[in-house]
Amino acid sequence: MNSSLVHTKFSDTASATSGGLSCLSIDHKSASLSLLERVERHADELVQTLTQNEGHTPLAGDSKTPDQGVISGADDAQQNGSVVIATCNRFEAYFDANSSAPEEAIRAIARITGVPETELTQATRVRHGVDAAHHLFEVSSGLESVVMGEGEIGGQVRRAFSQAKLAGSTTPELERLFQHAATVSKTVKARTRVQTQGRSLVRLALLLAESRIGDWAGTRVLLVGTGAYAAVTLAALRERGARHIAVHSPSGRAHTFAKTREVRPLERDALTAELAAADVIIACSTAQDPIVDAELVARTVTAAPRPFCTSFTGRAGTADLPRQRLFIDLGVPRNIAPEAAQVPGVEVLDLEVIAMHAGVEELSSETEARQITSAAAAEFAADQAERAAVPSVLALRDHVHSVLEAEIARAAKLGPEAAQVQAALRHFAGRLLHEPTLRLRALGRTGQAPVAAAAVQTLFGSSALEPVG
Repeated sequence: MNSSLVHTKFSDTASATSGGLSCLSIDHKSASLSLLERVERHADELVQTLTQNEGHTPLAGDSKTPDQGVISGADDAQQNGSVVIATCNRFEAYFDANSSAPEEAIRAIARITGVPETELTQATRVRHGVDAAHHLFEVSSGLESVVMGEGEIGGQVRRAFSQAKLAGSTTPELERLFQHAATVSKTVKARTRVQTQGRSLVRLALLLAESRIGDWAGTRVLLVGTGAYAAVTLAALRERGARHIAVHSPSGRAHTFAKTREVRPLERDALTAELAAADVIIACSTAQDPIVDAELVARTVTAAPRPFCTSFTGRAGTADLPRQRLFIDLGVPRNIAPEAAQVPGVEVLDLEVIAMHAGVEELSSETEARQITSAAAAEFAADQAERAAVPSVLALRDHVHSVLEAEIARAAKLGPEAAQVQAALRHFAGRLLHEPTLRLRALGRTGQAPVAAAAVQTLFGSSALEPVG
């Protein structure tokens, strides 16, 4: 399973459209597995293109010239950025940029993947402002995963943000957003049961497999892949008592992976023989093309007097029946060709099949978790709005303090009592500013920052809003 986490930084842009937070999302709810595969297959090229500032050939009808890049502009004073989360069931980009950034990114994705733009647009959800923040909070809390409450996604979101920050591709607004998301995820985990009862994709897949397997201890398992999901899968297998586990790595890392995990590594040329011997094959590699095709599976069909578990077929096996094998495909793109399911004795559980069984959760826990994320989104929006009033607050304080400093300078000429006069004036200025400052911030928090600015200008004149010095 490809759980690569990438970050992008779009070029700065001067645009008539307003800026701010936005996101695009292509996930298991909006797109088919085949479309997700096509996007995932071009992940590296997508990252390269989305991060470049120049040098791409524009789409037909695109008014940009080739040297402008995907999202371009001339205002270098505006720092725009983005964070991208790419997992097997999700491709999302969060922008702090001009509001057309998601649409421009969709055009780039369509051009690179070959997916028609109309089809891609239908499978993509675009959100702006507080809706984008709310969506991230639900994603990081596991509420938008294939398996409700999935624990892995929170870590994936955090790592995506960390990588983007290290690369310098975040903005203060994106940093606030992702830090808030991490806090919300922890709150959901602490206050609800949705994550503790939530089952990961791996665990759900093994749970489905258990209806076909009587005893994991006697089951011969082949693990294909050596990445993060392979490690999670191995741990889940061990929890169930599996002892006979071999690992194959398309990239040649089997021995490294097996060295500290007490599993049997396969040489590269041993895959065919192990496929013939294994009862359960679990594929979770990041390979871009199928590792196991129907022809390979057909060559490894063997007859057996009994299947490894009679509950697999509901009857005892006979010598003229193929031995039953279960293939679990957790990869995107698929590690196992869909046609393999047509081979006698083979059953394939891929992500589409697994997703069909992933809708069972306690509604009360989900409802409570969504209430937490909704409240957090409202609080985040209020914080954003309050920050919009900060210029008015600073302008008021600067104006009062400029008058204060003039009075202090005059008081300094009064002689021995000047210090006491200065202290009294500063205390007076603080008392004078306290209540107006609270009121201005409150106006901003309710989305009335322009009212706050107008109030300061009305009371003190336009010069009060000009920076001092």
